[in-house]
Amino acid sequence: MANSIKSRLAIMNFLEFAIWGSYLTCIGNYLGSNGLGSRISLFYAIQGVVSIFMPAIIGIIADKFIQPQKLLGICHLLAAIFMGSAWYYGASHPGAIEFATIFSLYTLSVAFFMPTIALANTVAFSILKRNGMDTITDFPPIRVLGTVGFIAAMWFVNGFYIYDGEWGYMLSNPLGENSAFDPRFQYTVNQLALCAILGVCLAVFSFVCLPACPLSKTSGSQKKSVAEMFGLDAFKLFKTPRMAIFFIFSMLLGVSLQITNGYATPFITSFKALPEFAESFAANNATLLTSLSQISEACCILLIPFCLRRFGIKNVMLMAMFAWVLRFGFFGIGGPTMPSVILLIASMIIYGVAFDFFNVSGALYVEQETDPGIQASAQGLFMLMTNGIGATGGMLAAGAIVNHFCHYEGEYMIGDWTTTWLIFSAYALIVALLFIFIFRSPSKSSSVSIAESENLTGGGDGFVED
Repeated sequence: MANSIKSRLAIMNFLEFAIWGSYLTCIGNYLGSNGLGSRISLFYAIQGVVSIFMPAIIGIIADKFIQPQKLLGICHLLAAIFMGSAWYYGASHPGAIEFATIFSLYTLSVAFFMPTIALANTVAFSILKRNGMDTITDFPPIRVLGTVGFIAAMWFVNGFYIYDGEWGYMLSNPLGENSAFDPRFQYTVNQLALCAILGVCLAVFSFVCLPACPLSKTSGSQKKSVAEMFGLDAFKLFKTPRMAIFFIFSMLLGVSLQITNGYATPFITSFKALPEFAESFAANNATLLTSLSQISEACCILLIPFCLRRFGIKNVMLMAMFAWVLRFGFFGIGGPTMPSVILLIASMIIYGVAFDFFNVSGALYVEQETDPGIQASAQGLFMLMTNGIGATGGMLAAGAIVNHFCHYEGEYMIGDWTTTWLIFSAYALIVALLFIFIFRSPSKSSSVSIAESENLTGGGDGFVED
C-alpha cells in the first residue's frame, strides 16, 4: 500500500514538473523566431506577477472549499486548455502571431499552473501523513522525480520533431544544415502542445488516481483574518531590522532567478548564426545543454545538509550569491566549441549551488527566526520577495538590457552577449559584497542540525525550479 501511494505521488511530481520543463527554458527560441524576441522578458515576468497572488487564492480554496487533489486537477485542466489554445493560435498563424493574443492565453495558463507547484506539495504531504508516513524521509525521493520529469521534458523538446507527416528525434536539424527552418519542438510552437497534453494527463491522474485529501476543519477560534489568509501579517517582520535586511536581499537575489531560464537558450542558439559555430553540438542542442542545470540542482540538494552544518547559513547563502556571479560570468566568456564550451558546462553545473543553496538555506533562516504562529506566512513572504517581486523586476530589467545589446536577425538573437552577461555577473557580485558587510545573522543561526536541514530539503519545495 505504501509503495503504491509513493508511486502515485512520484508520478504526480514527474508530470508536474515535466509540464513546466516542456517550455520554460525554450519558449524564448520560439518567440524570437516569430518576431517577439524583444518581449521574451514579459513571458517570464508574468510568472512572477501571478505568483504574487494566485497561490494565496488557490490555497484558500484548497483549505476551505475543494479537496486539494481535485483542485490540482482543475487547475491543470484549465492551464492545459489555455496553453492548448495558445498552441492552436500559434500553429494556425505561422510567422504571424500577435503579441496580445498569445501573451493573453499564455498568462491565463501560467496563472493556473503556478499555484499547482505549492498545491502538489500540499497534496503529497497530506497523503503521506494520512497514511502514517514520514514526510522528512519519504518526500525527498518523491520530489526528486519532479526534477527528473523536468529534465525528461527538456530532452524531449530538444530533439523531437514533427514535419510534413514525419516525426522522429534528432540532435540536429532533420531538414538539413542548409534549411532555415528547424522543426524540432525547442524552436516551434509544438512545445506548447506538449505542455497542454501533459497538463491534461495530470488533471485526469489527479481526479482518478490520487487519494482524497480532506478539507481542513478549523474551529471558530482558529479562523484566520483576511490578512492572515493572504500572508499579509508576515509583513510585520519588516519592523525587525535584521529580518528587513534579509528580505530585501532575498528580493535583490531573486532578480537573478529567471534570467537564464529566459535567455540561456536564445544565447546558446545564437551561435548558429556564425558559420564557424553553426554545426556545433552545443549551438544545436541548447535545451539539452541547459538541462545540465536541472541535473546539478538535483545533486546539490544532497549537499545542503552537510554544507549547512559545516559552514552555517550565512556562508551557504554567500556561496549561492557568488555562484550566481560565476553562472553569469561563465556565460559571458564561454562558447559552443572546445575549450570554451567547458565554461558553458561549468555554468550549468554551478546553477545547482546558485539556486538551491539560497532558496533552501533562506527558507531555513525564516523558519528559525520567525514566530511559529506566522511561519507559514513568513515563508510565503520569502517566496513573494524572491520569486514574485525580485524575479519579476529582474526579468523586466534583464529584458531591457538584452534588448539594448542584442537584437534578432531572422531566427537568431545576435549582438554583444558578452557584455550583457557580464553586467548580470557584476550585479550579482555587488549584491554578494553588500550582503557580506550588511547582513548579520544571530549566533543561533550559525549552524543547524542535519535533521533541520533535511527537513527543508525535503519539505521546502515552495521554491521551484525549472
